[in-house]
Amino acid sequence: MNLREFRQDDTGAVADLWRLVFPDAPAHNLPEEDIRRKLFVQPELFLVAEEEGGLVGTTMAGYDGHRGWIYYVVVHPDHRRRGIGRALMGEAEGRLKVLGCSKANLQVRAGNDAAVDFYRSLGYQVEDRVSMGRLLAGPGKGRG
Repeated sequence: MNLREFRQDDTGAVADLWRLVFPDAPAHNLPEEDIRRKLFVQPELFLVAEEEGGLVGTTMAGYDGHRGWIYYVVVHPDHRRRGIGRALMGEAEGRLKVLGCSKANLQVRAGNDAAVDFYRSLGYQVEDRVSMGRLLAGPGKGRG
């Protein structure tokens, strides 16, 4: 397995992987748009995993000077339980630490118990928080 930073020519493979793993993603999370927007902000924190010449995993991270956030930790279903997700998380956390980040956060959709178990195995804890959001721009509009 090889971990590396995202390259523009990965766009199609990443978008296909995200659509496979997140078939019910909301309309404002169009893969190509999320990729495009990430490339404007800390693109070095957008990572992919390759195995046998194919793209099999991704993660995105970001740091705002206060907290780090980790998104899109995705491993192709045919390549799971081989340490790819763990390696992606380790690399993302390591890069956040280099930036001075002392705490990483992530969100898991309700009902995704397998993801919660995975993150718990890495030392993450469910925190008593209310997650809130507001859509500021529609699909394809704006940069964030």
